[in-house]
Amino acid sequence: MMKPPFRKQAGIALPVTLVILLVMLVSSIYLLKSSNTTTLTASNLAYDSAQSHAVDYGLNEGYKWLAANSTSIAKRSLLYTNVASAGYVATYVPAQSVRTADFWSGATVVTVGGQRIQYVIHRMCVFERAYNDKNTCVQTSDNPFASGSSLAPGSSGIVNTPRFNGIPRIHYQITARMDGARGGNVVNQMMVLIGG
Repeated sequence: MMKPPFRKQAGIALPVTLVILLVMLVSSIYLLKSSNTTTLTASNLAYDSAQSHAVDYGLNEGYKWLAANSTSIAKRSLLYTNVASAGYVATYVPAQSVRTADFWSGATVVTVGGQRIQYVIHRMCVFERAYNDKNTCVQTSDNPFASGSSLAPGSSGIVNTPRFNGIPRIHYQITARMDGARGGNVVNQMMVLIGG
């Protein structure tokens, strides 16, 4: 008996297998790239968080200076004028941005963990003088119910001028920034209310 001659293969298994291998190769390249991107993103977020915490140290230093100089009415009079050595500016110009050099003029520099942090304190007033000496300041009234007043918060007993229950609280803006080692920078701000 004679063996039948070999028949020509007509299957498509080899091309399908090659296409599947090519798809798996491309998918593994994208998976590797995605893993690297995720790792870099997580690293950048952790770095940004660490910078933000370091900048908060500058905010804390500014707050401590402001709190130490507002404990009495006599000390608060120091806040009517600029104190360049402490990074304190008694006025605020809304047109200035944290990106301009004028905003940071007179800023105080502190160092934490080898990183240089600048902070500046702005009193939210138009002029360098007392809040009640023909000056325009951002003010907040104390809660009148705390002092036993029957006026609701936000209401006034007089029509033509604001009437505060006691001494109003003046707004102070503390801004801190740090230029990071990788070219990133962080700017944090905080508002503090202190009795006029």
